[in-house]
Amino acid sequence: MTFAKIGERTLATNGFLTMLEKSFRVNGVDYRRTIVEHPGAVVIVPLLADTRVVVVRQFRPSVEQHLIELPAGKCDVPGEEVLTTAERELQEECGLKADRLELVGSFLNSPGFTNETTHVVVALGLSDAPVAPQSVEEEDMQVQALNIGALGEFSALQQLNDGKSIVGLTLTKLYLLQHGLDPSNFPESPDVRDRFS
Repeated sequence: MTFAKIGERTLATNGFLTMLEKSFRVNGVDYRRTIVEHPGAVVIVPLLADTRVVVVRQFRPSVEQHLIELPAGKCDVPGEEVLTTAERELQEECGLKADRLELVGSFLNSPGFTNETTHVVVALGLSDAPVAPQSVEEEDMQVQALNIGALGEFSALQQLNDGKSIVGLTLTKLYLLQHGLDPSNFPESPDVRDRFS
């Protein structure tokens, strides 16, 4: 079957989100779907040399509770490279910078209703940087280290229920194994080691 887009109209716009009604034709039948356009996001996997990962605990109004997540943010600066977005978000949320940032993969969050794509970036060789919270949730954010186990082991993912964090850690572990990257070769600075000891 060949799906042809035959129309599109904006239903609503709110901040960085746009709700569209898109019309398609297939085999002579027309149909419509409501789609949410999203600028995309980046999720950062800040690894310590002992394979712990830096995570944030933050309040999420959508589920009305605090969640443990990897640091992340929207790709909402036009023309900004993914690694630049990751660098900015890592500093804003965690007060960290990395000697090495590596794009390890991308995924569609929920293609049944949105075009949001999240890019996964591993951050290695961490050092302190000024924190720069951008929202009331970020001001309340707590930064901590989570033990994720050996690279070939995935049972630690059961500690999480945030989809982007589960996918981000999984893609990172697979990438490090496939490319022979060992986090212990990228030690964090002494101040970061003390911070998460």
